[in-house]
Amino acid sequence: MNNKNIEEWIRKKQERRSRSTPDKLFSGIQSGDLAALSAGITLIESQLAEHRELANELIQKCLPFSGHSMRIGITGVPGVGKSTFIEHFGGLFSDDSHRVAVLAVDPSSAVSRGSILGDKTRMNELAVNVNVFIRPSPAGDTLGGVARKTRESIILCEAAGYSTILVETVGVGQSEVMVKSMVDFFLLLMLSGAGDELQGIKKGIMEMADALVITKADGDNMKRAEIAARDYKNALHLFPPNANDWIPRVFTCSALTGVNMDEALETIRSFENHVKVNGHFEQNRREQDKRWLSETLKELILSGFFADESLIEKLKINEQRVADGEISSFQAAEELYEAYQHERRI
Repeated sequence: MNNKNIEEWIRKKQERRSRSTPDKLFSGIQSGDLAALSAGITLIESQLAEHRELANELIQKCLPFSGHSMRIGITGVPGVGKSTFIEHFGGLFSDDSHRVAVLAVDPSSAVSRGSILGDKTRMNELAVNVNVFIRPSPAGDTLGGVARKTRESIILCEAAGYSTILVETVGVGQSEVMVKSMVDFFLLLMLSGAGDELQGIKKGIMEMADALVITKADGDNMKRAEIAARDYKNALHLFPPNANDWIPRVFTCSALTGVNMDEALETIRSFENHVKVNGHFEQNRREQDKRWLSETLKELILSGFFADESLIEKLKINEQRVADGEISSFQAAEELYEAYQHERRI
């Protein structure tokens, strides 16, 4: 690389940096600049310590302009047809003069830590819709497939004017409660004709669902889907009533043929009206805010621990001691916690 190329690279980097200040990003987000929205989400997803303060500043600027969307979580095991469902479903919202943001959390590559599936390639029609913003993010190590900063991404999308937020998760059956804790409506997609061991998610997730949809109800699979819907509907009657007095709905659909996709939209509209009338909508949002205060505090404490080189050295020593059978993992953790408290007092 010659001097001229180096100077050009430096100039472009400085330009990008000047456009990435919280003020500039916020201005761009509010004006509908997709590049600014994408850059803002990249900033809050960054794990670099120097980006945390900038990300917090951006979130604070966006916060007064957030909270006016309907947040919908969509989950289900791999192969249930989440992407096909969302492509058709998101199109229904956008056709209804709404702007839709899809925060799709991809499985992470064990090698690169990046997204494996690349959701824009799985949602061809939705990706070119001018009223739709799709943001694929790698799930990383986050339990349940929810990207670490998905909730903050929701705030940015709402500040950008998106009235419907769809959060797609990996659906691997691990702690999907994380999805429930950041959305207003929780939609569970299920397959017909699959055993419990293949579904991977059963009673615990079903109890959280506001609607349960049997997908791929077309062709030869129609009858099996209807039987499965009837069985799940009967099973839901055995669960205790929801705190919001909403009775979860169960129905079949086919995103391929469009059968019953309107019913999914109508179900969410009915749910939104129900919980806003009885006051549970705002109550749920307040409870979620308190939960995420606690979650963020835990994250900051963990970040503080792993940012301390002396503690990391102690961690490596204790890991070896545990592996050698010198001490138990519990005792090792206690020693590390005491060391962490000591570091904080210095």
